[in-house]
Amino acid sequence: MALKTILSKQTLLLAGLGLTLMGCQYHASETAAAQAAVQPQGVVETIHGVEVADPYRYLEEESDATHAWVKQQQLAGHDFLAQLENKQAIVDRITELWNFEKVTAPTERGDNTFYYRNDGLQAQSVLYVKNKAGEEKVALDPNSFSTDGTVALSGVSVSGDGKIIAYGVSKSGSDWQQWQFVDVASGAKLGDELKWIKFSRAEWSKDNKGVYYARYDAPEGGNLLADVNFNQKVYYHQLGTDQSQDKLIYERPQNKDWGFGAEVSEEGDYLLISISQGTDSRNRFFYKSLTDANAPVVELISELEAEYSFLGNDKSVFYFKTDLDAPNGKIVAVDVNRPAKEYWKTVIPESSDPIASVAIINDHLVVSYLHDVLGKLTIFSMDGVKRQDVDLPGKGKIAGPFGKRSKDYFYYTFNSYVQPQTTYKFDFKTGQSSLYAKPKIAFNPDNYVSEQVFYTSKDGTRVPMMISYKKGLTLNGENPTLLYAYGGFSISLTPRFSPANIAWMDMGGVYAVPNLRGGAEYGESWHQAGMFDKKQNVFDDYFAAAEYLIDNKYTNRSKLGAYGRSNGGLLMGAAVTQRPDLFAAILPAVGVLDMLRFHKFTIGWAWTSEYGSADNAEQFPALLAYSPYHNIAERDYPATMVMTADHDDRVVPLHSFKFGALLQDRQTGDAPIIMRIESKAGHGAGKPTAMKIDEFADIYSFLMHSFGLAVPSKIGG
Repeated sequence: MALKTILSKQTLLLAGLGLTLMGCQYHASETAAAQAAVQPQGVVETIHGVEVADPYRYLEEESDATHAWVKQQQLAGHDFLAQLENKQAIVDRITELWNFEKVTAPTERGDNTFYYRNDGLQAQSVLYVKNKAGEEKVALDPNSFSTDGTVALSGVSVSGDGKIIAYGVSKSGSDWQQWQFVDVASGAKLGDELKWIKFSRAEWSKDNKGVYYARYDAPEGGNLLADVNFNQKVYYHQLGTDQSQDKLIYERPQNKDWGFGAEVSEEGDYLLISISQGTDSRNRFFYKSLTDANAPVVELISELEAEYSFLGNDKSVFYFKTDLDAPNGKIVAVDVNRPAKEYWKTVIPESSDPIASVAIINDHLVVSYLHDVLGKLTIFSMDGVKRQDVDLPGKGKIAGPFGKRSKDYFYYTFNSYVQPQTTYKFDFKTGQSSLYAKPKIAFNPDNYVSEQVFYTSKDGTRVPMMISYKKGLTLNGENPTLLYAYGGFSISLTPRFSPANIAWMDMGGVYAVPNLRGGAEYGESWHQAGMFDKKQNVFDDYFAAAEYLIDNKYTNRSKLGAYGRSNGGLLMGAAVTQRPDLFAAILPAVGVLDMLRFHKFTIGWAWTSEYGSADNAEQFPALLAYSPYHNIAERDYPATMVMTADHDDRVVPLHSFKFGALLQDRQTGDAPIIMRIESKAGHGAGKPTAMKIDEFADIYSFLMHSFGLAVPSKIGG
């Protein structure tokens, strides 16, 4: 590619120039002013014969100029948000709603039962253990890991006998994890430490003497948050030894983009290796017998043709959930001694409802389905005969089932947009569910409505949407409305309770979530309809949702806000560049906004299986056509708050930096374009409670200000 250097159009990049934003004057420090002597430069590249400008390329680099720009933007964004009235009232109401005990479904190992509990406002949830006598104690308290709550518990794996906990720790929201071990009985931390781990759990061997896991080599580029990650490898670590002595189980140097998920079968007789390639929902599947130390890794499914999720095995017969010739999913049995497809047996065929999850419990297949996005739970025998549907407490999301094949019961959780997570226990002996844990909350769910509607997208596709609000809402077209969406990577946006959403409804707000193509709400075909050159379908679905809310008098364009995170941040970038007329405020959070260079940083290369790659001449035109950063023109834009974090090593913040800088540069209207850049935070996982509440308060304050509405001095109660 040919390169030529150009000067960026306007240098609002350096914290020495004095920057006017939103009618407020910000002055730089003397240190930053000194740095302004160096003028950063952009580039123009010729990609597949097309000249493409990248005026803020320098913001990809770790440099004094970048640091100065970030500090200036943090100051400007903070000062703008600080001047908004009655933010504290929002903080107070969210805090009141958030302050209730939250308990997860339990996990049983040996004689011990493990579960997370948060007393209400703890920065991180605490892992508890209860022994056979019912005595409870803290097993792991991540709130003790750091003083500010930014060191999080990123994963837990308990040994089969319930005596040792392997746990991962993540700092400041980074995807990098360090795994450690603790003795449950004594609480003593063991000396073992496993480093350079991303996207992997620790899976215990049957004898509880060690764990299987996947890791990368230590980064060589020196930038832990941006260097690309390739060549993951599977290892076995024996307790009491140094990581350098870990046994390499499997690697694939000739396929550097293969990722490995390791799992041990319930009986401990097999190591199962699921091989991913990027974020493609399809996977390969290999296995290794653990009854023979010299057994090779066997390539059972060597083609990238479909999704294969291992469910369990009866000796040599493996059960899988797969979408092979079944976009909504089916369950098959494969005898590894006769692996040819002609010998495969379909146990549960595909139905009109996609399969969300499956577990083998009490020698039954317990299947969680999505029926128009809402949960449904059905129990089958191991040979596929339907036994019963589980009676559910309402219309919402089902998480689970959670249980073991040897048990005659399982747990599942239920929630909706207006009902917090409640845990139930199903007993096979009675065929009934009973309440296991229900939170005590500071509001009455009966005072709120969460309804499902269906609307028509641009090409005639029927799309579902959940709309939630407080009872008594008048459909007069004047209600402040927040439209949240995602639309990608086969991720289903099923109902999810958030105390902050209740606070929004208490402010008179409408919270709407459409289920765009690109997700898995209607199976793999729904996902594929929003991939690659069909990505515009996702954006069109979102714009049609906004138009539905306006046409049906929920709101109007002057009171409609758009919000999305990560891939949903890309959606927001498209909203900014394609339909700025449709929204009063847009919030792209930790978004993928440069579609021509995303694959050059950390794990971004993995997303080419969803988006395509600008390196591919055939895929390049579609990416350029919608890439938010490359489609910013000089025009009036709505109020925009670009949100990111300095330790995001999944969608690196340079996306938001470049997009925000260019948007500020080319804004011809009066609406504010601000950056909200968090420190000591990442892509979102592990964020402490106080930081979450403050983020929501800033979002709601910004929206209400953009709508021209006053935040009341007291909310709810």
